[in-house]
Amino acid sequence: MAKKILIAEDEQVLRESLADLLEQEGYEVHQAEDGRKAYEFVVEQTVDVVLSDIRMPEMDGMTLLDHLVKVSPETPVIMITAHGTVDSAVSAMRSGAWDYLLKPVQFDDLLVKIQRALEFSEMSRDRKILTEQLASESTFHNLVSESPNMNEIFGQVKKLSTVKSSVLIVGESGTGKELIAQAIHYNGITRNKLFVAVNCGAIPESLIESELFGHRKGSFTGAIRDKIGYFEAAHGGTLFLDEVSTLPMKVQSALLRVLEERVVVPVGDTTPRAIDVRVIAASNQDLEGMVKRKEFREDLYYRLNVVQLTLPPLRNRKSDIPLLVHHFLDKYTTEMNKRVLGLTNGAMRALLTHEWRGNVRELENVMERAVIFAEDREISVEDLPFATEQSDDDTGEDLKDALSQFERQHIIYSLRRHNYDKAETARHLGIGISSLYRKLDELNIPKDLQARECRDGELSSG
Repeated sequence: MAKKILIAEDEQVLRESLADLLEQEGYEVHQAEDGRKAYEFVVEQTVDVVLSDIRMPEMDGMTLLDHLVKVSPETPVIMITAHGTVDSAVSAMRSGAWDYLLKPVQFDDLLVKIQRALEFSEMSRDRKILTEQLASESTFHNLVSESPNMNEIFGQVKKLSTVKSSVLIVGESGTGKELIAQAIHYNGITRNKLFVAVNCGAIPESLIESELFGHRKGSFTGAIRDKIGYFEAAHGGTLFLDEVSTLPMKVQSALLRVLEERVVVPVGDTTPRAIDVRVIAASNQDLEGMVKRKEFREDLYYRLNVVQLTLPPLRNRKSDIPLLVHHFLDKYTTEMNKRVLGLTNGAMRALLTHEWRGNVRELENVMERAVIFAEDREISVEDLPFATEQSDDDTGEDLKDALSQFERQHIIYSLRRHNYDKAETARHLGIGISSLYRKLDELNIPKDLQARECRDGELSSG
């Protein structure tokens, strides 16, 4: 199927000349004499590459670019400019343009830049399709996983989202406790109500009661007006109490009373106020151990712990790392409007063997940093901020599963990138064709992704 190119150019001679030349190269070419018509065309139809002059009537090229970045961020835009306006082209690159051409346009230069833009566009779309396919099977409100223990938690989340019972989420820092709380809230009966998150450890002890339950004007120094607390603010919805283990004993007693009686009494007031709030608490501490040491109220612990969700650390679900890596890669390349062409095998191996003491949060930070420094190339080991040596402790079944998962995704990407040509794919991967066939079998890659003939048939029938 011919790739579709849109030329937005007000100079008719140049526009038609470019169109004739590109059509001779086998492209499907469409023309627009101003930016507004170009924008309307892209809104209605999928375009593989846009060539746009910077100076046009109705809507100039920079305004068109701004609109295209929003409505079709994966479509590469190549700006056309005169020598005197190169600064505008550079500005366009910063705003999301893929590249630029100088007038008079050199046809060889144009073809090279279009080919590179098409390769990037195809890789971006294939990666998005694969990510969405995996996500549809394994994500739950921004949570990404294929591991059995996390999928079991997702099943519990779905059940909890239909009731307002208290939930206690435990796990190390960075495992996604707040995301799980949000999933419970937004995927059930409270989705249209407020989700209020409170970091208990960040509130000074002298202000915790006032922040949670509210206060009356003049009840203490600095109380210059009435204030509702987090409980009342979350009425009808969910109150997420993170780091609940840091609450002082006095506040624990008050919190227990609120949970039992479903009313709050603001500081300096005597009138109870009814509240309808689901409470989800979270802790990275051993609350049961704190109860035994008399550091946390036992009755409050059991009141919060109607249902407990224990989130595994990332080191215990390494098979999720490739999926998370591609998830964060897509997220930050989109947010930063960056062109990153994936990861090298060495970089993925380094990510798989890292200890991840900061869990998923640390992995996300590492990927954000890598996207910043990898421009128009693959992320390499040098883009990662930690040592890459593999220790003896890093060789377990989880790691083998993760490596297999990455290998499977990488082969699927390569097949798509090389138009399902197995010989070309094997050459690109640096393996023999027989080894590729063996991998396709071992990794259970679906037949419809293996067969070039099937793909060609689909194209010809469409």
